Amino acid sequence: MCQMFLLALLLFHACPWAGASALRGQIVGGHEAQPHSRPYMAYLKLESSGCGGFLVAPDWVMTAAHCKGNITIILGAHNIYRPETTQQVRGVLQYHPHPGYNPTTVANDIMLLKMTAKATLNEYVKTIPLPKTGSDLPTGTRCSISGWGLIDGNEVTSKLFESKVAIYSRRKCSLFYPHLSTGMVCAGSFHQLTDSSQGDSGGPLVCKNMAHGIVSFGYPQPPSVYTRIASYLPWIRRVMKK
Repeated sequence: MCQMFLLALLLFHACPWAGASALRGQIVGGHEAQPHSRPYMAYLKLESSGCGGFLVAPDWVMTAAHCKGNITIILGAHNIYRPETTQQVRGVLQYHPHPGYNPTTVANDIMLLKMTAKATLNEYVKTIPLPKTGSDLPTGTRCSISGWGLIDGNEVTSKLFESKVAIYSRRKCSLFYPHLSTGMVCAGSFHQLTDSSQGDSGGPLVCKNMAHGIVSFGYPQPPSVYTRIASYLPWIRRVMKK
């Protein structure tokens, strides 16, 4: 038994991402969001799956680079399987995955989508601000995530769910993910499982009413890893100015 444990430990350190995977969308210990309480949320419909995203400008949506495919963007939705009058549907004119995105290490997991037409901003569809500086969030900062993915017990939901998380110590998180980079941030909680979560890939990690992260990858249990938006502000500005 001891030898098996040591072998597993060696394999983990030899391949630190073994067992980690893109977060396909699971909210653990969450609850249904108040309809349209998160007007920045975007549902990205792919051929055989979906991702989360969020509106950062009237014609720009941010998501994870691993959410690739032919995307249709749905804004202003609560129930994605119903044609709600609040919904706005847009195509993608330009895909801008980060040029340094690495699908093996999941480094630079960020993408900007230029929509075919600007969103009509109203009470159901709004943008969310991004950080203004590259500084780190303090450990323990309370944040939230949301998405239309799976909820407890792999139950499928068509409605937007949300959950709370807290920023995790970078030092402690690197014990789980040895190749953690400055372009990543961890969030989760081991003390309250009802407060730990995984959300739709590409969805936002919202702290202090601002999008600070993008749901990227993780193990089935917390903490999960998010793309740290503050690390990419110069690139984001360059792409959106084009």
